[in-house]
Amino acid sequence: MAYPGRLTQLLYRDIQLMKLYTLHKKQQIPISVEEAWAFLSSPKNLKTITPDYMSFDILSGGDRAMFPGQIIQYIVTPILGIKTKWVTEITHVQDQHYFVDEQRFGPYALWHHKHFIKPIKGGVEMEDVIDYKLPMGWIGQMVHPILVKPKLEEIFGYREQKLIELFGPFNP
Repeated sequence: MAYPGRLTQLLYRDIQLMKLYTLHKKQQIPISVEEAWAFLSSPKNLKTITPDYMSFDILSGGDRAMFPGQIIQYIVTPILGIKTKWVTEITHVQDQHYFVDEQRFGPYALWHHKHFIKPIKGGVEMEDVIDYKLPMGWIGQMVHPILVKPKLEEIFGYREQKLIELFGPFNP
């Protein structure tokens, strides 16, 4: 049996071996920074830009304007009808520029999502940078290219189309 120091070393090694993935998305939207911020920083609008089949529902924490330290609890059904509780914390907010949400409990071993908004000619550019790790070590790494990455691409593709539907196409 491993003693506590050895167990800590083994757990630390397993965490180090988990691969860090990054999803990077940009989209131009023909609205003002103020309009973009009002929409994107409201937790209530997450349901609007999430595919219906995911049955996205905020349980708590989405009833106030975004602030650092805000905890938001969701129920989401990402695959195979399996309901998953997801808890995120808004860790950083710079009004009308960016915010960061981090998973505190949920399906990922790590989820760190940075949302940036910047003015451009004719509208705004919205940029998302998501750094994430999957649980279950090498099994998580094996399912990433066949399940997780395609699902994330699908979700963000849906969001892109929904934002075009809501705000119109960007024509510089």
